[in-house]
Amino acid sequence: MTQHRNSSGGDPGSLPEPPPEALKHSETLRRKILETIDAEGGVISFHRYMEMALYEPGLGYYSAGAQKFGEAGDFITAPEMSSLFSLCLADQAAEVLDRLGGGDILEMGAGSGAMAAAILDHLAAEGKLPDRYLILEVSADLRERQARTIEERAPDLLERVEWIEALPERLRGVVLGNEVLDALPVERFRIRGGAVRRLGVARRGQGLGWREMSHDRDLSDRVRAVESELGRKLPEGYESELAVSLQALVEDVGRCLTRGAAVFIDYGLPRREFYMPERHQGTLMCHYRHRAHQDPFLYPGIQDITAWVDFTTVGEAALASGCQLLGFSTQAHFLLGAGIDRHIGGVSPEDTLVQLKLAQEVKLLTLPGEMGERFKVMGFARGDDLDMSGFHFRDLRVRL
Repeated sequence: MTQHRNSSGGDPGSLPEPPPEALKHSETLRRKILETIDAEGGVISFHRYMEMALYEPGLGYYSAGAQKFGEAGDFITAPEMSSLFSLCLADQAAEVLDRLGGGDILEMGAGSGAMAAAILDHLAAEGKLPDRYLILEVSADLRERQARTIEERAPDLLERVEWIEALPERLRGVVLGNEVLDALPVERFRIRGGAVRRLGVARRGQGLGWREMSHDRDLSDRVRAVESELGRKLPEGYESELAVSLQALVEDVGRCLTRGAAVFIDYGLPRREFYMPERHQGTLMCHYRHRAHQDPFLYPGIQDITAWVDFTTVGEAALASGCQLLGFSTQAHFLLGAGIDRHIGGVSPEDTLVQLKLAQEVKLLTLPGEMGERFKVMGFARGDDLDMSGFHFRDLRVRL
């Protein structure tokens, strides 16, 4: 069975050995991180470490040239798994653009470019192309790969695509973010002696390891606010994450929308479920060559590091930006509401192989044991007349 980003944790010792050039790359970044730790007095925040491991120019996982997506990479996202996912999002974008009378689509972190190519190709066939297809991508390597993918799969539409490195000040249209929020750097904390301890990263010889840092008032206040909302204290020894940059990013997205909608798809939970007692080790997960494990220090720069998304924070940030929520649902319910069945109903009954292939893809996208339940979808909009049918099947906003 195809493995994807939300696979369960495993033993780091069972991972395949990276090739020599990859190990050399990782060692270069490790030395740079150690130099930063030494310069900062012996410890840095995990947020800083994760930022360097993923985004350090020329060395970070998303800033360097290693293969990340697909069978040859470290994980497979929904757009690579099945074009059905992208077709459903294309239909949702078209609903909004029809109501707006036109506009742009902005995809944040377009990965391999598979989703962009599929959306453009589908909307072209439907006569509903956006004015522009913007891709916000900070990695030069990924921009090149995205351009190649679109040129291969939708060559006549490449001229409609424009790459940007920051959110535009104003946007009328639709923002799409698939597995973007989970890659934001997070803070880690531990409850010890009844106090909130910030977990940082320190030198362990020539390696890296965890170290509790001095008291951080802001982080402590944030965790206490979570406890107040939960109506209970987090237990002794409890470890978890706070995505301190999540709210700011979502607010920026909401504010840039002059009129339009945004949809974010990621694995995550409402806050009350995110900080359940049984989730006492947090949600941090690493991915290398389609295997998941929980050691973020193993291969800096050549493995992905993610954390689940607190969707209550996403909703709060959307409202704080002046937008209204369109809905919150599981990926399965969203795709069903978006009409995934319409895209498989037109296959000829005699084309058995295609039918079997699409049926398997639908299972991967919608079954609870696959991506259907663990991945959630949240939409918000600026404009009272805007809507998305994907949220009509089942809306779970009451769980937020």
